[in-house]
Formats: sequence, structure tokens, C-alpha cells
Amino acid sequence: MTLGDLSFYVAMAGTVAFAVSAVLSVAERKVDLFAAIVLGTITAVGGGTVRDMILDVPVFWAQELSYIWVAVVASVAAFVAYRFFARRFIHALFLYVDGLAIALFGIQATGKVWDLGFGIPVAPAMLGVITAIGGGLIRDVLAQRQTLLMSRELYAVPVLIGCILFTLILAYAPEYRLEGSIFCIGLIFAIRAAAIHWSLQVPEWAMMGSKRQ
Repeated sequence: MTLGDLSFYVAMAGTVAFAVSAVLSVAERKVDLFAAIVLGTITAVGGGTVRDMILDVPVFWAQELSYIWVAVVASVAAFVAYRFFARRFIHALFLYVDGLAIALFGIQATGKVWDLGFGIPVAPAMLGVITAIGGGLIRDVLAQRQTLLMSRELYAVPVLIGCILFTLILAYAPEYRLEGSIFCIGLIFAIRAAAIHWSLQVPEWAMMGSKRQ
């Protein structure tokens, strides 16, 4: 199995995690199957779609429809068996898969934008973050929930750190691109996994309106 094959399978697992999380977020509202599929699919491919629209390039899922089919199937499965997916162990597992997915999607997007020469050096990292968390933001808006950016959860911050670091590697050590991408993916996942395991949050002093001593 090549690194490309491994990345594809991880991306598929991440697509499943995104879609399932979206459906579970509205399970208590007793939405219908069509709404679940729409929400799950938009969440799964939303970030990458926004990125490609900004880049004015063919949308990624139009060239690889597997992303859409996997998102649809995952959404239907979550709708039918939402009690199973809501179990503590399964839910925790999907959180870690989601963490690996946002790491992979963020770094892949950063590399793609860099190769296109779009808005260097700022746009690659910025669109990397948008790709990783864009679907989740769309999900939260549609579900009328507090968005990830408005919470203290360490979700976007690890992606931003990894994407900025990868941009620096592309700029100053491009010969280590492969090693750098693996390291940055691992770094993002490690921070996110630690945040999940120990319930880490953005410190109070870093929040707007907080009282500083």
C-alpha cells in the first residue's frame, strides 16, 4: 500500500466521521432521512468545496465521487442506527478519527494551494484551516448550534499550527516536503487527541472579555 492509498483511506474514514457527527448532532430533533443526508454530505465535503471555489478549480468530489457516495451511505447508516453511533466508545472513536481527518485534510489542502501558487504565503495555511473545519462550521450553522470558532474547544487551533508549520517547511525546506507533511499531520492529531483525552480548552486569559490579573 502506497502513502497515497493510505491517505485516501484515511480521507474516506474522515468523510464517514464528518457525516456521522453531523447526523448525530440533530438526532434529538427527529429530522427526516433527506435532511440527515443533506446535512451529513454537506458537512463531509463542505470545507473542500469552499476551498476549491475560492481557488476557482474543479471541485474535488466532482472528480472523485467516492466522497459523495461514502458521505451519503454514512449519513443513512447514522440515521438508521443513531443509537449505536451515540454509544460512548463509538462516539469517542469517531472523535479521534475526526481528529486524524482534519489533520490530513488541512495539510493536503495547504500543499494543494501552495502548488497552485495562490496567495503565498498566507492563503495556503488559511485555506488549509478552512478545508479542515469548514464542513463543521456549516453543520453547526445549519443545526443552529454554537460553532466551533465560538467555543473554547481546541479544534481549529491545532490545524492552524500545523498548517503554518507546513507552509514554513514548503518555503524553506521543500526537499523535506513528505517528511514535513507526515510530521505536521502527526502534530495536529497529537494536539487534538490530547484535547479530546484531557478535555483541554483554550485558556481563559486568551478569551476576549476575560479578566486579566
